[in-house]
Amino acid sequence: MQPPMGNERPGPPNFPGRPAASLMVPAPVPTMPGPPNFPGRPTTSSMAPAPVPTMPYSSSGPTNFHGKPAAMPNGPYAPPSQVSANVGPYQRFSTPQITPPAPPMSPFGGPPAGQSTLPAPTVPSGGRQAFQPSHSPFHSQPQLSSMPMAPPPQLQSGSYPTQRGSAPPSAVDSSFPSARPNVYGYPYRQATPATPGPPPVQSPGFLGRPLAYGPPNPHAAHTNSLQHPGTFGSQLVQCQIPNHFLRGGICLLEQLFILLLKLQKGSEEVPIVNFGPTGIIRCRRCRTYVNPYVQFMDAGRKWRCNMCAFNNDVPGEYFAHLDASGRRIDMDQRPELTKGSVDFVAPTEYMVRPPMPPLYFFLIDVSISAVKSGMLEVVAKTIKSCLDELPGSPRTQIGFITYDSTLHFYNMKASFQINSLPAMFLDNVNVESAFGPALKAAFMVMNRLGGKLLIFQTTLPTLGVGRLRLRGDDLRVYGTDKEHALRIPEDPFYKQMAADLTKFQIGVNVYAFSDKYTDLASLGTLAKYTGGQVYYYPSFQAGIHKEKLTYELARDLTRETAWESVMRIRCGKGVRFTTYHGHFMLRSTDLLALPAVDSDKAFAMQLSLEENLLTNQTVYFQVALLYTSSTGERRIRVHTAAAPVVADLGEMYRQADTGAIVSVFSRLAIEKALSYKLEDARHSVQLKIVKALREYRNLYAVQHRLGGKMIYPESLKLLPLYGLALCKSVPLRGGFGDAQLDERSAAGYTMMTLPTSRLLKLLYPNLIRIDEHLAKGPANADNLASHLKELPLASESLDSRGLYVYDDGLRFVIWLGKILSPEIANNLVGVDLSGFIDLSKINLSEQDNDTSRRLMAILKRLREKDPSCYQHCHLVKQGEHPREGLLLLVNLVEDQIAGSSSYVDWMLQIHRQVQQAA
Repeated sequence: MQPPMGNERPGPPNFPGRPAASLMVPAPVPTMPGPPNFPGRPTTSSMAPAPVPTMPYSSSGPTNFHGKPAAMPNGPYAPPSQVSANVGPYQRFSTPQITPPAPPMSPFGGPPAGQSTLPAPTVPSGGRQAFQPSHSPFHSQPQLSSMPMAPPPQLQSGSYPTQRGSAPPSAVDSSFPSARPNVYGYPYRQATPATPGPPPVQSPGFLGRPLAYGPPNPHAAHTNSLQHPGTFGSQLVQCQIPNHFLRGGICLLEQLFILLLKLQKGSEEVPIVNFGPTGIIRCRRCRTYVNPYVQFMDAGRKWRCNMCAFNNDVPGEYFAHLDASGRRIDMDQRPELTKGSVDFVAPTEYMVRPPMPPLYFFLIDVSISAVKSGMLEVVAKTIKSCLDELPGSPRTQIGFITYDSTLHFYNMKASFQINSLPAMFLDNVNVESAFGPALKAAFMVMNRLGGKLLIFQTTLPTLGVGRLRLRGDDLRVYGTDKEHALRIPEDPFYKQMAADLTKFQIGVNVYAFSDKYTDLASLGTLAKYTGGQVYYYPSFQAGIHKEKLTYELARDLTRETAWESVMRIRCGKGVRFTTYHGHFMLRSTDLLALPAVDSDKAFAMQLSLEENLLTNQTVYFQVALLYTSSTGERRIRVHTAAAPVVADLGEMYRQADTGAIVSVFSRLAIEKALSYKLEDARHSVQLKIVKALREYRNLYAVQHRLGGKMIYPESLKLLPLYGLALCKSVPLRGGFGDAQLDERSAAGYTMMTLPTSRLLKLLYPNLIRIDEHLAKGPANADNLASHLKELPLASESLDSRGLYVYDDGLRFVIWLGKILSPEIANNLVGVDLSGFIDLSKINLSEQDNDTSRRLMAILKRLREKDPSCYQHCHLVKQGEHPREGLLLLVNLVEDQIAGSSSYVDWMLQIHRQVQQAA
């Protein structure tokens, strides 16, 4: 959601804009170079109250899109810049004006006549350029003020707001940047009339004319030279690929990011096409499926493959005449020729056996910890409540095995009652776990049919095959070359079992509950190689976490699933896929095995150029998922997309999508942490950012006399911030004391499967102040949502008089300031909080007062934005140690915490490294 316009005092032009937390005054003018003078972060124990916000700057440098906005993550704000030693007074600017979009260009050709093919780069202006060195020596640090940053507009409803607005030229000297956000939270750049304007931020509208046929499904497979899924919009495709290598390679590799089954709420259903006796129409040379980009010729008797340009014969049953424009006369009746995403009904030659019925098999730990925590009872009740909603009914089958030190099998006759399981083990005091033998038994039961295996584990496996031991207590291992061994499976048994499960079409989801070490690095391997998912519930107690487990298990059981799946990706001439990232088993160089895949999983692929020069104007991609539906029908879901080829590498950078870049960077860093130290993984993230910005700078350094200025394309201005957030995320942060081994492993498995929108929110969550709205705001949730304002993730955003919601997509943290009105605090929980020292035992629920109802309405609205997960509420008070630090303060990514860099320091490091080898 976007912050409303209001009065805000302009801050120093050295740092990206963000909402004001206090009245801003210009930084003092230094008389001589001195030691670094960075803004101090407020301490967490004493928060200064925030005054009424003042008015934000207007913006210039609009980024125009045509049709549906491109997939540019509208993250928090741009990077900071240096401040000169002679900063003058700041000037107010007028309210932003809407700038109409530029006329669209051709999607595949070069620029229009008269337009340069080498547009100039983005140079932050309207003041000093970002990171331009002052007259003092570079080792003398610039002075940075502690002005608040712009709010991070998060991804909402699968769309991305366009940047807009313009402002009059700035009177401030052009050597200093203006850095306040526009209405969408983006910084603006302006040129003074006395100096030449900076090169254009982004070339005029690249998106091409609407095609004669309909667009691809906007929520399925998506390509670009680093692009986010679900963003084709009403145009062809919003991505570009360079037609040649520069200096042997490019630093931002092109990628494909896929959500195989994802459909937005209210979106059009994927059409089902049945060719009948004709058989599926495919290219005889490369086996590409017929799609909207093929060309019919020879009066409709032949069609040319868009991948390999081979001319195929049109079967007689599929023949149709062409009209005067070369279109088939039955085009409107052929979804496969008008839709980018279709389901083909697969004939018998696509089956190695008849489609199997859906099978859900439950492997449940019934040791003393599972019974005492209430996990067993919640799981049993949830399974029973979902039996009538399982996909594929009445064909669907279920089965159970429970285990502690013994395996228990069940005869699934009519008299069996699932909710009787808790009573059977009510007095169980067994602390052992024969998980390995139980897993092999479940495999033996399921291997005829395949299906989905759901594992509920609370105890470290201690008996039989696959038993594990406690690891991580030797502190001397951390920081050495042996550190990564703690994050990989210790016993090869689990990886071998995952391979066997995949071979027999069995997918695994792992539900882990213990607050003690259970070696999720090993157990999660079962989900990693079978296309599954890891759910982590540390310190689970049914009285507190029941709703979260119930919701997520019910969704796992009832969401649509593609069974017995394999996926292959084809691409056009001159490019090839090199690596794949996600949860799957790679059967061959380009065939991914996915025994059970659902709409909440995402996959990323990297591609490279096979030729030094691409001669074609367009590169095509096609993703084919062969699967069995829950109704027992064998289908092939095909996503087809196109990317234009450009001669200018700079144009590719300007069309890049930060969201897709961060998605792949995250997966690469997590994978690197499995073979190297965490420090090496973090360094690799920074190095990739530096290389990308350095290469972009070098494209224009000589031509535009950039000197020591730092430039970056408008599309990548948020990349450094998300890179910092990634380095501070749970899988990569700190060392031994910063995250438990199981917590780190679970977070890594989760991030490997997240779609881009959810990943960006997890890296840079929402921080919202709500106490003012609870006290006097409207009770309607829609009205409340329109008044909420997102804040930067810094301790200076927190006011001791306030009530805040921290939302990372997986949980809510409700932060109560020390001097929050007692009336508000007590109304939220229905009791006097003054006597509560530990709020971890409080389960937030709706109370009989307006304040509570408004809060629950806000939380409900936030949960509705993403139905794939249930955010459980954690209440924490200011000064409540250590919970405050573990739940909130450690996630304020802009602050310097536990030896990690602040956002300012991070940007200075990147700037230095870019300049060193520029």
